[in-house]
Amino acid sequence: MPGFLTTHVLDTGRGIPAEGLTIQLFRVGESERLLLATKVTNEDGRTDAPILPEESFHTGRFELLFHAGDYLRGAGLAGEEPLFLDLVPIRFGMAEESHYHVPLLLSPYGYSTYRGS
Repeated sequence: MPGFLTTHVLDTGRGIPAEGLTIQLFRVGESERLLLATKVTNEDGRTDAPILPEESFHTGRFELLFHAGDYLRGAGLAGEEPLFLDLVPIRFGMAEESHYHVPLLLSPYGYSTYRGS
């Protein structure tokens, strides 16, 4: 199976998908990050297409950067500045040609992630 990367964001504080959250994908090298994609989540908290589709897939180290602060401000959940969570980076590796799914479960004061299916 060809490799590709998907993600989605769930607002666990409100129990709904996080619509309108910006996500950036970077390839991470020894001394630099290369921006590969910028997407915004839809009404289901997902990107409309894989954030790294089959035709662009390659193994290596990556970072998903979730713009949580902008989302939380827009939802009226931000609290005082500076925010406890603003930009949420998740660095991970993809070692094989496979489907990788890296979701973010988000609330104003915490988050978690895992390798999904």
